[in-house]
Amino acid sequence: MKKVVKWTFVVLLAVGVVYTFFFLWKRQQPEQVKYETICVERRDIEKRTIVTGKIEPRDEVAIKAQISGIVAELYKEAGQQVKSGEAIAKIKVVPDMAQLSTAESRLRIAENDLTNKAQIFQRDSVLYIKKVISQEDYDKSYLQIVQAREELKAAKDNLSIVKEGVAASSKNAGNTIVRSTISGTILDIPVKIGNSVINVNTMNDGTTIATVADMSDMLFIGKIDETEVGKLCEGMTMDLIVGALNDQCFYAVLEYISPKGTESNGAMMFEIKGAAHIPDSVRIRSGYSANAEIILSSRKDVLALSEAAVHITSDSTYVELITDTVSQSVVPQQVVIGLSDGIKVEILSGLKEGDMVRGNPISNKPM
Repeated sequence: MKKVVKWTFVVLLAVGVVYTFFFLWKRQQPEQVKYETICVERRDIEKRTIVTGKIEPRDEVAIKAQISGIVAELYKEAGQQVKSGEAIAKIKVVPDMAQLSTAESRLRIAENDLTNKAQIFQRDSVLYIKKVISQEDYDKSYLQIVQAREELKAAKDNLSIVKEGVAASSKNAGNTIVRSTISGTILDIPVKIGNSVINVNTMNDGTTIATVADMSDMLFIGKIDETEVGKLCEGMTMDLIVGALNDQCFYAVLEYISPKGTESNGAMMFEIKGAAHIPDSVRIRSGYSANAEIILSSRKDVLALSEAAVHITSDSTYVELITDTVSQSVVPQQVVIGLSDGIKVEILSGLKEGDMVRGNPISNKPM
């Protein structure tokens, strides 16, 4: 029994030693590398660039207050449609006490002056009938009373403007009512009832009551690097991809390329604008982010090959042409390449349709 155990142990030890030597020998053997086989084919090649930007309306207008005061009423809300001339808000004037006092004083002076001029004219009329004064004196008296009446009217209008922001003689043409200057969609109303507003003047831009835009005419606005801006020209088409609309794709026509660049992170960037063609059935909002794909150049029905199969050295460009598909024997083949889209490259000469070339190695390692 002891002999059986002994010989079993010896056999197992021998098998282990043999397996160890076989394993080490196997690891030292060169691994046979397999490569991808790529066929030269005909296809279209397009070189594209992607420009990031946003969608904005072409016409966006800030409606400003024409007088200072307090917002008394708001007739519209953001998102509603408005027509040109339609009322958006009403402003209540808070009169300045110094101006109010001056206006009231001017009105009292004008009333007294008119009373005095009326008495003089009445007296001169009697004297003129009796031919005591001349026609010239009578006309002068008449002119003075006319001027006094106009001054009284102006004083009343001035007081009304100071108190209410609108002349008494032109209530309907007052600027206490803020009206839209264009037809479109109200994008924003940044004020609320009770807010103080300042009118537009030489010292400040005034308070914005509302922002109105024509949402039927949208623009893509983006920036492109200086290395690619020279390849663009007005009239090029762009594919617009809007992420907020589940990556829906629209098209646009390039219509503006900035003649001056701005530096951004060490690179010169140029602004571009394209007229976006968006169907009426699609509701789009101002400020949506979008990517524009622009075709810089294209080739139709040309010989093409995967760019990974092309080897470029300092003095040559070649591929490894397969001469035997079974053994995968290859020979270097000089080629002339053309346009590349980053994945496929145009073959101008050196290969023909159907040729097989060696690509990247295929890994045999288990994942």
